[in-house]
Amino acid sequence: MKNYFNVFTIFILIIMVSISCKTNIKQTSDKEKKKETIKVASMPGPPAIVYKTKTDYFNLVPVILSDDKSKIVSYPAVSDIYRGGKYPYPTKLDNNYLLDNRGINKNVAFLNLTYEEYGKLQKTPTSEELFSKIYDNDPLVEIYKCGIKSDYKNIVKEINQMIREGKLKVE
Repeated sequence: MKNYFNVFTIFILIIMVSISCKTNIKQTSDKEKKKETIKVASMPGPPAIVYKTKTDYFNLVPVILSDDKSKIVSYPAVSDIYRGGKYPYPTKLDNNYLLDNRGINKNVAFLNLTYEEYGKLQKTPTSEELFSKIYDNDPLVEIYKCGIKSDYKNIVKEINQMIREGKLKVE
C-alpha cells in the first residue's frame, strides 16, 4: 500500500509541475490568425481617362467647370504644372485620342494659356481670373473612363489596342 501511495504522490507531483510550467509557444486558432493578418488596403490610383477633342488643345491647360459651366471648380496651382522636370501633357494615342495626365472629366475646359505660359506665372490666378481666360468650354468630342491607370501593365499599348478594336466604353 505504501508503494501505491508513493507512486500516486509522484504521479500527482508530475501533473502539478506540468501544469505550473508555462511554455513560450503560443498556439493560435484560425480566428486569431485571421485577426493578426495585416490587410493592405488597395488605394485607387488616378483614373485612365481617354478623350478626343474638337481641335488640338494638346499644349493648353485644362480646368474643370461646374455642371452649368458658370464657374471653374478645379484648376491647377502654378506649382502643379511642372513636376518631375516635365509638363503634364496628355499622352498621344492612336486615332487622335489622348490619355489624360492632369485629371479632367466631362466638364473640362481649356484655357488660352499653354503649360509653359501658366508655369511661368508668378502666382496661381484665382478661378475668377482664369474664367476670363477660357478658350473653349465645350472641347470634347468623346471621353471614356477606362478603369484606373494601375490596372494596366503598359497603358499606352493596351489602350491603343482597345481603340483599334473599338472597345472604348463609357462607364
